Amino acid sequence: MKALFIEGRRNGYNPAQCGDTMTVAQLMAYLEQFDEDTPVFLKHDNGYTYGNIDDYSFEEYDDEDEEGGEG
Repeated sequence: MKALFIEGRRNGYNPAQCGDTMTVAQLMAYLEQFDEDTPVFLKHDNGYTYGNIDDYSFEEYDDEDEEGGEG
């Protein structure tokens, strides 16, 4: 089975500490080189553990919510 792995890195304790990252457009363009049926997994700890990606794997983040939010 051919598969695509995304290396799960731990670069910081919040998104601002992680440096540059791909945009959605860049990710979509990158993925175009693969067959659309290629499964995608997360790879952690140099391949010691793996994870799947599904509809529940995504969460939107808005840093403005933290700065001016209620509560």
